[in-house]
Amino acid sequence: MSGGFTNSVEARHVARLGAVQALYQLEMSGAGDETVIREFKEHRFGQIVDELEVPEADFSHFERVVRGVVNRQADIAPAVDAVLREGWPLKRLDATVRALLRAATFELFACQDVPHKVILNEYVELAGEFFHGDEPGFVNGVLDALAKRLRPAP
Repeated sequence: MSGGFTNSVEARHVARLGAVQALYQLEMSGAGDETVIREFKEHRFGQIVDELEVPEADFSHFERVVRGVVNRQADIAPAVDAVLREGWPLKRLDATVRALLRAATFELFACQDVPHKVILNEYVELAGEFFHGDEPGFVNGVLDALAKRLRPAP
């Protein structure tokens, strides 16, 4: 495996992590997506934040996911709700779990060049970075059900 491949994989992972954080920030602050995207570009990626160095991200992927979730919310929420238990719509879940599921669902819809298994693995791994309880398993189950609906095997 070449160093370039590893760096691009890491940059994509950082982009996904940033997208989840940005989506959370959008929901909690009510700020516009352009404001939050600019903040991440200018003040987070490749910077030192709270004494920790934030690696460079695949900024185009970050931007695509954040804008895509904002623009396709009318498609994303019903798709996620369709695989959740009755009485537990997306809006009732933890805000970070919502951000994870929204970002992953957008990628399942729009990033046909990325295998669904890569998307699932990445977002389940991110869930494990945010949570140490049942949430990663929950995210895995929801995304697995979504992948079967949105990208059925030929």
